[in-house]
Amino acid sequence: MEKRDLTDNESYGKSGIIQKQKTLFIVKELFRKSIHICSASLPFLLRHAYWLIIILLLLVVAVYIFSEIQRMKGVSIPLISSVTAAAARKRDEGRFVLGPVTLVAGIVLAALIFPPECAALGIYALSFGDGLASVGGKLFGRIIIPFTDGKTVAGSLTCFTAIFISAWYSSGSSHTALVLALVGMFIELLPLKDFDNLIIPLAIGGTAFLL
Repeated sequence: MEKRDLTDNESYGKSGIIQKQKTLFIVKELFRKSIHICSASLPFLLRHAYWLIIILLLLVVAVYIFSEIQRMKGVSIPLISSVTAAAARKRDEGRFVLGPVTLVAGIVLAALIFPPECAALGIYALSFGDGLASVGGKLFGRIIIPFTDGKTVAGSLTCFTAIFISAWYSSGSSHTALVLALVGMFIELLPLKDFDNLIIPLAIGGTAFLL
């Protein structure tokens, strides 16, 4: 009896640890993706202070790169290093966290290359589509799509829905919204890791320009 009780307690303890790890992972993912979603304010800011926002974004990414280089050397930069550590995924441990760099690069390049309306659609796709896809997948994902590095049906549908709604609201065209949502969902399925931050706004902005 005592031996069985001990085994039950060990199983409960392991289950509790797994649940805590899962909760911590979801909290980190929510925090990380909240940064994506906040970038949805940039099209509005770019319309009113285009070059100022571009310069500020480049300065932010320059400071971040310097901070990451210092962090890799064991030197912590107040606030920046702690935010990076709080948002970093397990795969980022012990290496340069590239996500914020590709995020800013994708937004800046989209803003420089495409007309404001097309750039805005690309940025919204990155903010809402990519931002919410991971959260939806982690919270509700049960069915994993083969050959996608763990992407789920729930995450892909979340991505499609978020891009469709943001594109339809911005463009007023359901046809444009449908095409952009399909393109965005396809890109999100690819195992691009942090480079989806760069590719999504460029691909969506370019597709919107062609449409």
